[in-house]
Amino acid sequence: MLPDCPKTLKIRRTFTLTVLDRLIALDLLKTLLSVWSVIVVIIVSREFIRVLDKAIQGRVSSETLATLLALKTISIGVSLLPAALFMAVLMVLGKMYRDQEMSAIASAGGGVLTLYRAVFLLVFPLSVAAAALSLYTTPWAEATTAKIMHEGDESSDLRGIAAGKFSEYSLGDLVFYVENISNDNIMHDVFVQHRQGGTPSIITAESARLRDLPEGRYVVFKHGERVQGVAGQLDFVIEKFDEYAVRVEEPDTAVFYTRTAIAAETLWESNAAVDSAELQRRWSIPLGMLLLSLLGVPLAQISPRGGAFGNILTGFVIYFCYGNVLRISQLWVTKEVIPAWLGGAGVNALLLLVGGVLLARLYGWRWWYLNLTQRRVL
Repeated sequence: MLPDCPKTLKIRRTFTLTVLDRLIALDLLKTLLSVWSVIVVIIVSREFIRVLDKAIQGRVSSETLATLLALKTISIGVSLLPAALFMAVLMVLGKMYRDQEMSAIASAGGGVLTLYRAVFLLVFPLSVAAAALSLYTTPWAEATTAKIMHEGDESSDLRGIAAGKFSEYSLGDLVFYVENISNDNIMHDVFVQHRQGGTPSIITAESARLRDLPEGRYVVFKHGERVQGVAGQLDFVIEKFDEYAVRVEEPDTAVFYTRTAIAAETLWESNAAVDSAELQRRWSIPLGMLLLSLLGVPLAQISPRGGAFGNILTGFVIYFCYGNVLRISQLWVTKEVIPAWLGGAGVNALLLLVGGVLLARLYGWRWWYLNLTQRRVL
C-alpha cells in the first residue's frame, strides 16, 4: 500500500521584492528628498536669519554659526518629514495615474494592496527612524542650541566689534570705536566711552586687546590717555598710561531649556500634562508619516487628463486641517481639558477614518466588506 498522502497542501508564502516595489520605492525616495530639501532650505533660511542677526549684535560667536545651522536643520527637518512624505506620495502616485501606469498595474492583477506594499516598503523604516529622531535626536539638538546661545549671551560683551563703527555693550555703559583690527586680533586706534560708578570716562589708546585673567575678562589698553569726569564740573581726572585694563562684566545667568529640549526619559517619568502634550507632539511625527501615507494612496487617484499636480491642493488642505487639529488637541491636553490618551489617539483615529472613507470612495464599500469578512483557504 502507498503511504497516506496529506489531504491538504500547505503553501508557504515568502516575501519577494518585485520590480514594481523597487520602482515605486526609489521614485518615492527621490521625490521625498527633493521636496524635503526645498522645504527645509526655505524654513531653515528664515530661522537662520534670526541667528545671523544675533551674531551681528555680538550675542553669537561667528565660530558657532555652522553648528547652529546644522542643529536648526535637524530640529526643523524632522518636523517637516510628514508633510514632505505626504507630498511625495501624492506626486509619485499621481504621476503614475496620469501616465496610465496604474491601468497597466490593474490589468496585471495589481490592486491597492500592491501599492501599499510598495509605498510602505519605504515608509515603515522611515517612520521608525523618524521616531528615534523625534524622541531623542531633536531634543539633543534643541538642548545643544540652547547651551550655545547661553554661552554666547554670557560672553557677548566685546564680541562683534568691527573696524570703523561704534559698538555698544553692557547696556550702554561701554561704547567702542576701533579704526583697525589686525590679523592677531589687536585693535588699533581705539576710542572708548566707559561709565563706571555713575562717572563717565573716555579712553583713547594706540592699541587694545582682550585678555582672560583669573579675576575675569579684561580689555587691556596700551599707550593712551584717560579722561574721567562729569560734564559741567571742574574735577576732571586726566592721566596718561602705558597700560590700562578695564574689566568686562559678564552676566551670570542659567541656561533656559524649552520643553522641546527635555529628554524623552524625563517626559516618560513625568505626570505633568505639559509633558504628556510634548510626548504627543513627538509621537505625532512617525504616526503622521504612517497615516498620511495610508491616506495618500487613494487620494492620489486622478484622471489621466488631470492637472500636473493632481490632488496636491486637496492634500494640502487635509494636512493643514490635521496639523491644526493636532495642535488644538495638544493645547487641550496641556490645559487638562481632555485626557492625554484621547489627545493622541483621537486625532490619529480621525485621520484613519478619513483614509478609510477615501478608500471606500475609490473601491466601493463592498470592497471594504469583502476584505474584512472574506477568508481565503489555500
